[in-house]
Amino acid sequence: MDNMQIRTIVGIIGNVISFVLFISPAPTIWRIFRNKSVEEFSPDPYIACVLNCLLWIFYGLPFNHPNSTLVVTINGTGLVLELIYLTVFLIYGKSSHRKKITIFLLIELIFLGVVAGLDLGLFHTHKARSTFVGAFCVVFGVAMYASPLTIMWKVIKTKSVEFMPFPLSLAAFLNGCCWTTYALLKFDFAILIANGTGAVLGFIQLVLYTCYWGTTPKKSKTPTAAAAAAEVQLQNV
Repeated sequence: MDNMQIRTIVGIIGNVISFVLFISPAPTIWRIFRNKSVEEFSPDPYIACVLNCLLWIFYGLPFNHPNSTLVVTINGTGLVLELIYLTVFLIYGKSSHRKKITIFLLIELIFLGVVAGLDLGLFHTHKARSTFVGAFCVVFGVAMYASPLTIMWKVIKTKSVEFMPFPLSLAAFLNGCCWTTYALLKFDFAILIANGTGAVLGFIQLVLYTCYWGTTPKKSKTPTAAAAAAEVQLQNV
């Protein structure tokens, strides 16, 4: 079995783990749909994920980075899910939510259009194009992976892992490791940096869980707490 075959297998595994992370907010969305109210939930994580997915999809297209089909498939799936989540917010949210979602999605599309125009107009090789687009992917990918830092700080302050579910922390770590391996098998700096950061942060979350699970108050999580933790833990390739 050569490197490309191994890379494909690793990428498929990464797709499965990433899908688990993309689908993790489903209980929150179902709660909003059932109650016909967004309550105190915020659309911000989903708005951010849309841009992240759009950039990675564009990065993985053949004219930018050939042989990156698995990057496109998982982020395409993620994009569809994020748009579904945002649709629920548009239907059941306040006018302020609708205004924010509409404005930011428009800004993201304009931003992607500018990046695409510069990419296709100024660069004429796969290496140059993937480096240019990859730089944006790294910035937004690291930002997404860094989003649980607030929860990690809360764990340290409260000595409680109540708001940092173990399954999501483990999935985030495995997702980062899987896509880091994928990047190393055929060196890809953008995927490597973004997901290497994710693997490190995921590992830190697991260490924190090991340190503080014993001091966590023995009480059941409220749906709001669990859902909020799921939103913060949202990851993608």
